[in-house]
Amino acid sequence: MARLRIAALFLVVVVIAGVLGYHFFEEYTWLEALYMTVITLSTVGFREVRPLSSVGMIFTIGLLIGGLGVVFYTAVTITAKVVEGEFQEFFGRKRMEKRIGALTDHYLVCGCGRIGEVICRELASKPVPFVVIEQDEERIRKVEEAGYLLLRGDATDEKVLLTAGAMQAKGLFATLPVDADNVFVTLTAKELNPSIFVVARAETERSERTLAHAGADKVISPYAMGGHRMAQAALRPAVVDIIELATHYHSLELQLEEIVVPLGSPCEGVTLRDSGLCQERGVIVVAIKRASGGMIFDPSMDEKIAVGDHLVALGEIARLRGLERRVETSAPQ
Repeated sequence: MARLRIAALFLVVVVIAGVLGYHFFEEYTWLEALYMTVITLSTVGFREVRPLSSVGMIFTIGLLIGGLGVVFYTAVTITAKVVEGEFQEFFGRKRMEKRIGALTDHYLVCGCGRIGEVICRELASKPVPFVVIEQDEERIRKVEEAGYLLLRGDATDEKVLLTAGAMQAKGLFATLPVDADNVFVTLTAKELNPSIFVVARAETERSERTLAHAGADKVISPYAMGGHRMAQAALRPAVVDIIELATHYHSLELQLEEIVVPLGSPCEGVTLRDSGLCQERGVIVVAIKRASGGMIFDPSMDEKIAVGDHLVALGEIARLRGLERRVETSAPQ
């Protein structure tokens, strides 16, 4: 950028010098002097305004030699900037697509508006791999500043979803501002990958039903949820405080976490008591969500753990990470 400014400054100086020279040496009017300067620097070969004197000829030779150098330098600088920018954008996009192509079990965030930004922060704080699909330039700049993986394009385009790795993705967030677009994204994603978990945003109750029929696993209405939370904040403030403390990504004291029991887990087929999970200090197993969809709140110590169960636990982040490692790798006690 500094070179470009210097080149532009040199060009302005040469033009001003040419105008002044022709005006004072040849007594041309200001317009005639500007005309002579332009045709000299551009080497178009038009006739001069009037025959030049010897001084004018010498001045023109100097202006032509010096001016051509400045014009050439400016042209080369501008061309280099354009080519460099295009190459950077091309290879940057290719590198990004290569990184995205290597992902598996990641999430797609379709649309990075106000809701999409919050989702990205939550995913980044986990952290879990995710890709943002966005085409609005202002939002793209915010995504790039945050350092998230970005794919420029229309999320409703099947090719864009394929490039983002929809067939290998674990989940998708349809947070586009138009409900019809979210319906289309949901339908396309489910067609490409029937096992992908889709969470969709809906503005109206009708859209909620449509998105559910389209295959969305969860449909969230931000306005309904916000209104409910505001009402509960007044009616049950202590309850809301606990929920916010346990679910907010900034919370360092307490977290509500969901741990999936994988195939081959040492906890498979044993009770909570025998697994030793309930003996983990500072952690409470609040509920067990069965793979079939059933939910058991405040499970007893004799409740057996099965593959695919989701253990909902409350505790400090470090303790929860320890519990997660026990479910995946430790031997039952």
